Amino acid sequence: MSYTTEDIRNLTIVGQAGSGKTLLCEAMLSKSGTIPSKGDINRKNTVSDHDALEKQHLRSLSASIMSIDHDGKHINLIDTPGYSDFMGAAISTLDAVETVAIVVNAQAGIETMTRRYMDWAAERNLSRIIVVNRIDNENVEFESVYNSIREEFGNECLAINLPVGNGQSVVDCLHQSEGDSSIGSVEDAHTAILEQIVEMDEELMEEYFESGEVSKEKLVNAFVRALLEGHLVPVCFTSAETDAGVPELLNLISQLLPNPHQGRKPEFVEEEGGESVEFETDANKNLLAYVFKVSFDPFVGKLGVFRIFQGTLAKDMPTLVDDARKSVKFANLYALQGKEHTDAPAGIPGDIRGIAKVDEVKLGSVIRGADDERVIRMNTAKLPSPMVGLAVAPSSRGDEQKVSESLYKIAAEDACITVERNPAANETVLRGLGDLHLRIALERLKEIYNVEVSTSVPTIPYMETIKNSSEGHCRHKKQTGGAGQFGEVFLRIEPMERGEGFEFVDKVVGGVIPSQFIPAVEKGVRQVLQTGAYAGFPIEDVRVVVYDGKHHSVDSKEVAFVTAGKKAFVEAFNKASPVVLEPIVEVEIVSPNSFMGDIAGELSSRRGRISDTDSMANNSVRITGSAPLAEMSDFQSRLNAITGGEGSFIMEFGHYEPAPMDIQKKLNAAFQQPEDD
Repeated sequence: MSYTTEDIRNLTIVGQAGSGKTLLCEAMLSKSGTIPSKGDINRKNTVSDHDALEKQHLRSLSASIMSIDHDGKHINLIDTPGYSDFMGAAISTLDAVETVAIVVNAQAGIETMTRRYMDWAAERNLSRIIVVNRIDNENVEFESVYNSIREEFGNECLAINLPVGNGQSVVDCLHQSEGDSSIGSVEDAHTAILEQIVEMDEELMEEYFESGEVSKEKLVNAFVRALLEGHLVPVCFTSAETDAGVPELLNLISQLLPNPHQGRKPEFVEEEGGESVEFETDANKNLLAYVFKVSFDPFVGKLGVFRIFQGTLAKDMPTLVDDARKSVKFANLYALQGKEHTDAPAGIPGDIRGIAKVDEVKLGSVIRGADDERVIRMNTAKLPSPMVGLAVAPSSRGDEQKVSESLYKIAAEDACITVERNPAANETVLRGLGDLHLRIALERLKEIYNVEVSTSVPTIPYMETIKNSSEGHCRHKKQTGGAGQFGEVFLRIEPMERGEGFEFVDKVVGGVIPSQFIPAVEKGVRQVLQTGAYAGFPIEDVRVVVYDGKHHSVDSKEVAFVTAGKKAFVEAFNKASPVVLEPIVEVEIVSPNSFMGDIAGELSSRRGRISDTDSMANNSVRITGSAPLAEMSDFQSRLNAITGGEGSFIMEFGHYEPAPMDIQKKLNAAFQQPEDD
């Protein structure tokens, strides 16, 4: 390798759509000499937006990995999508890096996703920098943008450079104290950031206040420490269009950001027992790596992208993936530059690498050395739950298998897309984070996998539970000439706390139900859990206690106790004050101030509740609240109509709560209990 772990810098670029992340990556690639010239999104020739649908829609739809060699450092850059529908791809990269760069559009200022990424990065204890991009745009109020950043995210946000003139260039305020800028005195900014840095070290603070300066080596160490502890969030100004501030950004990354030895270490735990797994960024230790991206490339097949945290991975080295006991060898090991996959001889701690055609690798997989017998997983960043759904079915008969395989690949690439089978409604439901998310998934089915599907509004994922305890009994006896069937079950059901799921308890004594038939009783109960007993929806938060029964020495069979357990449970459930729970989603709406009243009325008409409103820059307002998922299917189109297309919203799963009684009665009336065989 031409570099060591100490030379590596890992950085994910996140931010609101329109902040210029992709072009910023192009500018850094170009300025470092990695590519001869910047690509252009409209010309569809950028390094990161290489997917066919990204070129078609002129926007990033997934994370893209690139690397730069600058000033003796090897920099891994990850460009991520900015639209909230694709935030899962961006969040997944947080566990692969030491530093997060949150890009802010200088004209728009702080936006919804800006706040979210700052919070997510802080929760993961990652170093953060803020890049105010597009400073060359007209009518940018630099001081207003900078002040709003500090007001919103704290006084630890301090400029490392400042714009000059109309954003034509920037002036360094970390290493120099002379000059003026569009925001104010360079000397004031220099003093502010130095005082923030030296607070991390008492000796350094004394040296600074005595001499007024700090040696470069000591400054770098204190700077990195302040970053790691969240005591400093550097703010830098750039224009990806004119390259203003881009060389300074590259220098910041190479000289002042933490390397893998210094940065925050994610938590790995043993699957059995949940004990933390200690590791070191040591190339000579046992391999430990994490897969944070999976894609299906038409040329190389399934491609897994992973970050190495410990050990060295070489081609054809035996490894274990997740809980597999049979080792696999990676015949191909790649360094990634957008769509280009270059053969790499090995990977060391801190490296990001790709592997192709390894079926065992999936999103979230942990790869370890072949002699490591532990099953290990990573405690990863929490992803939003996909709540927007479409029922999908093949447009052509005979395409069922092809559709199923294609949907599997799409869900395997994106942790925020799920494919569910609803047997009660005979539906296959594709779920994502928003209308755009699902629309792109359907386009991928057609354009990439040559599959067409018809869509419809899916059944709302209601659930059933109970409010009281009750008991059920079934004596199943069937005689058909030869050997018969016999099984008798007495059980009790009890409500559990919301979110606790299901618990089956065996309290049978004296062998009245032989132990080999207890699993059959549980099987019968679990069949009802899937199909429902009151309104045809899955059952949650119920404890079932089997305490008595009878058997026959000849006629008792598994099938008899399955049936008896099923019927006893249905009887008990319907006597225990059953209730239908509906999913409630948390919504965050951003709109021009003038439409706030109309939006509040619209949300109220959908049984929604507003919890907070917050004024934002550019005469915008952020409205947060909650509403039943059943009422939100066409909210985006109504929001567009109300705001003339200027409003946007994010919807995430919140919780379940009892549906209104009229809805419960309607669902119960429509439910037809399936007949037993």
